[in-house]
Amino acid sequence: QVQLVESGGGLVQPGGSLRLSCAASGSIISINHMGWYRQAPGKERELVALARRGGSINYVDSVKGRFTISRDNAKNTVYLQMNSLEAEDTAAYYCNAYVLGRDGVNRNYWGQGTQVTVSS
Repeated sequence: QVQLVESGGGLVQPGGSLRLSCAASGSIISINHMGWYRQAPGKERELVALARRGGSINYVDSVKGRFTISRDNAKNTVYLQMNSLEAEDTAAYYCNAYVLGRDGVNRNYWGQGTQVTVSS
């Protein structure tokens, strides 16, 4: 079993910054990709940023130039630095990881979610 623990959400004014962290622990051989999704009230969950083990990174267009995803593979941790936050970024943010477990099986895991609210 693998656990993803998120931290770093909160309330911030428009134009402000937040940094989200997500640490994976448990039965882990390697993590193929780690990323962040978000879901606003009444909307579908969307991919925000994804970092693959090989180094490639993807962002949703609306956050390009404002958000930066990074990974610390030694710590099984992924970060999301969010700058120039806008009201439209308000959502619950979920960490996601595709993990190769000690049983040799790849599985998809989700964190519990952390709320980001951008408001003056």
